[in-house]
Amino acid sequence: MLRAARRQRRAKIRKYRRARIRQFLFTVGPDRLSGGRASRRHLAQGFIVREIEIASPLWPARFDGLRIGHVSDFHVGELHPIEQALEVIACLRDHEPDLIACTGDVVDLDTAHAAPIVQALGAIKAPLGNFLVLGNHDELHDPQTLTGMAIESGLTVLSNEAVQINHDGGQLVVAGIDWARSAVKCANLVDRACGDRAHLLLTHNPKAFLRAMELGVAVTLAGHTHGGQLAMKNRPNANLALSHRRSAGLFQSNGSAMYVTTGIGAWFPLRINCPAEIAMITVRHEAA
Repeated sequence: MLRAARRQRRAKIRKYRRARIRQFLFTVGPDRLSGGRASRRHLAQGFIVREIEIASPLWPARFDGLRIGHVSDFHVGELHPIEQALEVIACLRDHEPDLIACTGDVVDLDTAHAAPIVQALGAIKAPLGNFLVLGNHDELHDPQTLTGMAIESGLTVLSNEAVQINHDGGQLVVAGIDWARSAVKCANLVDRACGDRAHLLLTHNPKAFLRAMELGVAVTLAGHTHGGQLAMKNRPNANLALSHRRSAGLFQSNGSAMYVTTGIGAWFPLRINCPAEIAMITVRHEAA
C-alpha cells in the first residue's frame, strides 16, 4: 500500500511538471517573446454573453423555462488574471440565473488562484444552486484543497454523484462527473452518477454525452475544448479541437441535448472566430 501511494505521488509530480513545461511552451513563452502584447491583445477581446434555448421532452415540466448560467475553463493563472475572471462572474451574476453550472478548469495550474473565483461563484444568489465539477487542470496541483475551497464558498461540488432539487412540487436531478479522458471512462462515471434518473449532467469532457444520450439525460453541459480557440467563420466545429467531434455549441439527438461552451480562458493567447463566452441557457419542457 505504501509503495503504491508513493508511486501515485511520484506520477502526480511528474504530471504536474509536464504541465508546467507545456504552460511555458504554449502560454508563458509566446507571451514573453511578444513582450506581453499577445496576452494584452487576447484579453482585450473580452467575452460575449450567448443566449441559448433548449427544448426537450425529457426535461421536467415543473422546471420549464429554467435559466442556467454556464461557465467553464477560466484557467486563471499566467494568461487569465483573477481580475478578468471576476468581471466575467459579475456579469454572470447580473444576468440572474436560476442555477449556476461551472464545468471545470477553474485554474490553469496552481490551486491558490482558485479562492477568489469559487468565492465569487458561490456568492451569486442562484435560487436552485451553484454547482461545480472539476476539470483536468484542476486536478494537476491539489484538487482536494480546491474542492474544500469551493464547498466553503457555497458551491455544490459534484464528484460522480447526483443531487435532487425539489421546487414547486417538482424534482430536478443534477449529476456531475470527475474528469476522464476517454469516452469509455466517461461512460463509466456517467453510469455511477446518473443511473436512470438524471435530468442535467455537468461534465468537463464532452465525450460524456455519448452515454448521457443512451441514458436519456435531457441536458448535458460541458467545456474543456475552448472551441479550439481558432475556428472557421460560421463553422464553430471546424476548429483546432481535433480529438472532439462535438467541440462547440449545441448538439441534439433523441430528446437529449448538449451544450459545449467555448469557455472563458485559453491555452494560448489567441482566439479567432471563437470568442470567450458566458452561456445563458433557457431549458423548456417540450411535449413528446
